Amino acid sequence: MGPSREAREAEAQGALTPAMFHVLLALAEEEMHGYAILKEVERRTAGKMRLSAGTLYGIIKRLNEEGWIAESSRRPAEAFDDERRRYYRLTEVGRQVAAAEARRLEELLEMARSKKLLRRLQTA
Repeated sequence: MGPSREAREAEAQGALTPAMFHVLLALAEEEMHGYAILKEVERRTAGKMRLSAGTLYGIIKRLNEEGWIAESSRRPAEAFDDERRRYYRLTEVGRQVAAAEARRLEELLEMARSKKLLRRLQTA
């Protein structure tokens, strides 16, 4: 099954900022609360992208409105939980949007390589 209509529309509009894409990537494997998302983005980018809380929660609001993420009803064990935290998960449409963006970026990399701006990675 191919991408949904929403994913195709998002791809056509170029709707994702790099920060939005990083938030979707952070949620691709597991549900997280906001602070964990901030730390995951920072860790994965080796500190090159640091989202402020205001930026993150603006992104979360937009992704939630688009239906790409949703607030999770599941909670961790009480000993590991803070009732003030809200946990978020990637929706199926959000996964399709993130995959469409990854394909778009892959195509851009191929174009850059064809123009000899980047070398192909050597694999062992």
